Amino acid sequence: MIKRPFFSLGKPKLKYPVDDTQEQDVIRVIPLPDRVTFFLEDPYERNEGFLIKPGDKIKTGQKLKLTEDDKDYVISSVTGTIADISQYRGYLGKTYAAISIDTGDEEQWDDKFKEGCQKPTLENSLEFLGCLPGDTGFIPILDTHPPLNTIIINGLDKDILVSTNQLIVQTETDSLKTGIEYLREITGAGEIMIAVSPELASQAGEIDVDVKVIEPSYPNTLPEIIMKSILGKTPPADETWEQIGVGLINAEAVVAISNAFTKGQIPVSKLLTVINKDNTTVHVRARVGTHVKEILAALDIETYHGDQLVLGGPMTGHALYSEDLPILADTDAIMVHDKDNVVLPSDCHCINCGECVRACPARIPVNMLIRVLENDLYEEAAKEYDLLSCIECGLCSYVCPARIPIFHYIMLGKYELARIETVEESNA
Repeated sequence: MIKRPFFSLGKPKLKYPVDDTQEQDVIRVIPLPDRVTFFLEDPYERNEGFLIKPGDKIKTGQKLKLTEDDKDYVISSVTGTIADISQYRGYLGKTYAAISIDTGDEEQWDDKFKEGCQKPTLENSLEFLGCLPGDTGFIPILDTHPPLNTIIINGLDKDILVSTNQLIVQTETDSLKTGIEYLREITGAGEIMIAVSPELASQAGEIDVDVKVIEPSYPNTLPEIIMKSILGKTPPADETWEQIGVGLINAEAVVAISNAFTKGQIPVSKLLTVINKDNTTVHVRARVGTHVKEILAALDIETYHGDQLVLGGPMTGHALYSEDLPILADTDAIMVHDKDNVVLPSDCHCINCGECVRACPARIPVNMLIRVLENDLYEEAAKEYDLLSCIECGLCSYVCPARIPIFHYIMLGKYELARIETVEESNA
């Protein structure tokens, strides 16, 4: 799978496997779960004045948020009763409000979206489509940045072994066409293009947009590299892609936009790739909020003590500590690692081999960056060693012979730096 140049004088190239089986477009539908769980990004620090509470009856497609002033919300994927609202501490210690809903016997759809959103406008999208399956970040940015001039539809998957967006391009051409027209109306973007692998270029050509072919070698399929490859530029150091008028949205989210306005119902199911212990894959569709254990049970995948569960793919995914955690609207994959194949990190110090520097697509001096991060010097890491330029590909950890968890140090560094800046702003 890996192509390493002589003496490692270059970046590793991880090729995406090509699925030649006739069952690649078969999607297993996971049964409706007994309970779903959602996470609201608002910190759960209040205990009164909530709009919702345990015991409340909820309909499928209903918008849920804690208070009237909150911008963050989730869309219920089931009809049932709120069982619990509690605090959940997630990745890197970030605090969420966890809302659990027990599923009822008869499904009923909330009609507010259907009655009030006949046309695909920006206002309607911001009000109801901020949690689109496939891409939860695209719609919210439309309210905080200048109008987008260019939109790139991502028909690729950012991690190896994952093929969720590729399957959408392969099987949902008509819905993609409709979704693109709605996307034009919502954003007013003058230029829309789609990025796909060479194998899907002919199918993507049936869609009325400019097709850009990306060679499926990791990390070519990461969003930042896709946009740089297509546009031939990067944003200024102090700006984001959205601030210069460029947005990227996953193909699954475009189909979700199409289904929302065509059917009058907010999509509540998520397509994802499940990667088994032997690296075989299967595509499943499950309600957002379904617990991981429900999906594994439906696929007859057993886990044992020492096995590792990952939300996402092998390069950029996050390990789970419990099968009771849910899939979210932006979960593209679940990976199950056999305990015998789990590579454990070490507490060794850097041996100055330079592998991480050669592998880094952002050309960051990773060997120096890891030293300051190990000593909690987060501001120095950003100012002197380009911490914020990291595109989170994970190649540094992949090639490190000392097994230093470099990727995790970087993620922690970004999180802690953001906390420091928030405190400084509040004290200013």
